[in-house]
Amino acid sequence: MDVTAIIIAASIPSALTGFCFWLIEQRVQKRAKKHEDEEKERREAEEKRERLREQQELLLVQGVGAAIALGEATAKAVQRIPDAHCNGDMHAALDYAAKVKHAQKDFLTRQGIEALYD
Repeated sequence: MDVTAIIIAASIPSALTGFCFWLIEQRVQKRAKKHEDEEKERREAEEKRERLREQQELLLVQGVGAAIALGEATAKAVQRIPDAHCNGDMHAALDYAAKVKHAQKDFLTRQGIEALYD
């Protein structure tokens, strides 16, 4: 056997082994890419849900404010009716609504300030 035959005989298993490792590496890279894409889609979906949650919170706060304003306006309108005899409950409800409205406003203001500095 001459030297070239020995070199060829030795290089065939090395080439096959290299090719197999290349195939394995390609599969690993494909899986990693797929995993990255899935992770990116999951992150985007999570961010979208978070934006929708924030929008829902905003609408809830606005709805509460609107309900309080409507209740106050109705109570004040009823108080102006000469024949309506408002008891102390109406005044207490107005005071309570104002207290809740200011507490909510103070809370949201505090949260906004903390968000600016965090």
